[in-house]
Amino acid sequence: MEIKLTYTTPDTKVIEQLQKTLGCHPIITRLLADRGIVTADEARFFLNPDYSRLSTPFELKDMDKAVERIYTAVSNKEKILIFGDFDADGVTATAMLYQFLGLVEADLSWYVPHRTKEGYSLQVPHIEMAVSMDVDLIITVDCGISSHDAVEAAAKEDIDIIITDHHEPDTTVPHALAVINPKQADCSAGLDYLAGVGVAFYLIMGLRKIFRDNGVWEQYPEPRLSEYLDLFTIGTIGDMVPLVQDNRVLCVAGMKRIRRGLRPALVSMARTSRIDLDKLDSDDISFRIVPRLNAAGRISHARICVSHLTCPAPAQTETTAALLDELNRKRQLIEKEIVEDIERRIATDPSILENRLIVLWDTGWEASVLGIAASRIARKHACPVVLLNSKDDIAKGSCRSINQINIHEILSKVRNVLETFGGHAMAAGLSMRKENLARLKPALVNILNLIGTEKDFKPVRKIDAVIEIADITPELVRQIDMLRPFGTGNPEPVFLMENVWVVSSIIMGGCHRKMTLTDQRGEHKVEALHFNLSDTTGLPEFFPKLIVKLKTDRFRIDRVQVIVQDS
Repeated sequence: MEIKLTYTTPDTKVIEQLQKTLGCHPIITRLLADRGIVTADEARFFLNPDYSRLSTPFELKDMDKAVERIYTAVSNKEKILIFGDFDADGVTATAMLYQFLGLVEADLSWYVPHRTKEGYSLQVPHIEMAVSMDVDLIITVDCGISSHDAVEAAAKEDIDIIITDHHEPDTTVPHALAVINPKQADCSAGLDYLAGVGVAFYLIMGLRKIFRDNGVWEQYPEPRLSEYLDLFTIGTIGDMVPLVQDNRVLCVAGMKRIRRGLRPALVSMARTSRIDLDKLDSDDISFRIVPRLNAAGRISHARICVSHLTCPAPAQTETTAALLDELNRKRQLIEKEIVEDIERRIATDPSILENRLIVLWDTGWEASVLGIAASRIARKHACPVVLLNSKDDIAKGSCRSINQINIHEILSKVRNVLETFGGHAMAAGLSMRKENLARLKPALVNILNLIGTEKDFKPVRKIDAVIEIADITPELVRQIDMLRPFGTGNPEPVFLMENVWVVSSIIMGGCHRKMTLTDQRGEHKVEALHFNLSDTTGLPEFFPKLIVKLKTDRFRIDRVQVIVQDS
């Protein structure tokens, strides 16, 4: 499938001014300008962020109500239940709030539901469980914004609920004691980029202040908020929210804390994931740490992760990290089988791709990994994908979208054929009656035809700059690294190389090509790696175009590696 290349076009005057003031590489000023950073002050803060510009937690709607109620509950030794989600965002948020409130000896317990047996978010049976536990206050993290029935049931049992969430709210929100969600229309905090763990972190910020105002820290040691930034960073990067503004500031600090090896759980996971903790970056979190945390909720139970992240004993975390590693391997095998099954179906029946939307279901698919499978299929075929497990009367599944097509908005317009749905613009979950499955694709296609445009379905690769081999130096890569951590909202720079020749190449590991590239005159050379080739025969010796990323060789910091993305 042909990939459309788009090029950044930042204001040349801004680039020139930043270059003059900062004295950094011209490519860096171009990257900064493309991120909306137009003044020297903004640039300096972006490159060297600190806590001076963090938002106050009390800008979030209902924060004052929430912290007052929690302070009262702690003071009166009321029973508090922290209720979290089963993904990396939810378990880090649960662990964070549990550890913080544990410092003041709150009467605490936590609960994370089983993904397939109980489903997503707070439900009426969970209120019944809370009643049996004599719970007085429930605090949700990374969930709850759609739990209307559960909140009503709790009110009848005189249980207060504080919702902290970041998922898209519906037209109405539950009538909880407090609802902290920066995506609410009447919340003016400007923090709608926070993940669930981010909202929980701001709750902790608010609690620390009210505890200070009421003399709580005269009885207990006052914690530094930086102690929780490792969990904040794992959950934030794991949930793929924009790494901008406060998220960037806190993740930069959180990465430094993770590298210090202060949390036994993360040290153990780094070892089993074969990560050099001293050199850990956002890719290590995205592709090694987070999948292992998510695997527990998909294959077993996410409560393993909360216990793991809060465990102070290295010997115990080593055992749990090994278990998470094994669960992740099982998850990969299950996902691979589903993706291969879908590709076989498409090869046999190309009509599946009609209307630029894939909607499929199967009784044998593991519902817990359908989101990952949908992501792979959506990327390959450049269209939204909906996959469901149809084993039971209520089919459950996941959606993934592309480009600017908001899948949550589309689902909201076909709610008449759904039982439940929720999520984000690019990813959502849904359930529906089995007898309605055949109605789903036609309904979605009708909406897609109304809101989608031709360009929405074309795979696009954004090019940050055209680069010559002579430009590729260790100093340039060192300056690029100052833009880290990379992720949503702050993507890793992508460069275009033109007219390059292969001087030499070898195949490593059966499918990876290591090359030495040179320019037309043969004056400059650079090492390049192209991973996971589908065919290692007849490889080109000349590339009119190469789409690449630049990295420092982890084993030799004075050497640059070109990582080929596409040709």
